[in-house]
Amino acid sequence: MFMKSETVQYPEVKKPTAPRFHGRHQLNRWPDGLEKCIGCELCAWACPADAIFVEGADNTADERYSPGERFGRTYQINYLRCILCGLCIEACPTRALTMTNEYELADDSRESLIYTKEMLLAPLREGMEAPPHEMRLGDTEEDYYRLGLQESEQAAPKVASEGGGRASADQAVKREKARKGGEGK
Repeated sequence: MFMKSETVQYPEVKKPTAPRFHGRHQLNRWPDGLEKCIGCELCAWACPADAIFVEGADNTADERYSPGERFGRTYQINYLRCILCGLCIEACPTRALTMTNEYELADDSRESLIYTKEMLLAPLREGMEAPPHEMRLGDTEEDYYRLGLQESEQAAPKVASEGGGRASADQAVKREKARKGGEGK
């Protein structure tokens, strides 16, 4: 109660956020550059503030944006409404939508706070190709799904060691320990 308060020189000096901080959303990509979003609209249904608008469309043989049958043609998040609760992240079946640590979302116009798909998509990294293109990591969407499972199993122990409390991460750690020698049963 009688402690000296810390003064932070905010714009010049920024404090790092917590590892699980809920900041700006990001639409993720597969390692070949295809989008993970399949346009299912579950994130929009889960949003209590009605801040997300998704319009799905079908992939064609000529234009493939995601490994599934569909992709999110239009994707918008209205940050004037968004309460950064993370329910949309939990609802996403493909882990296409995640939240970054970016928290500087203020702006002086209402239109610029409606983020479009192009603003939310993760940037292309080395080795990625901009969609539309053929599936490069497998022949079926099941191949992509299995790739996603392998990535999440490798990432799960890291999440748990950071002090996280997700049940799925804890179960993955227990499975890993059991596989290595029967510990942690």
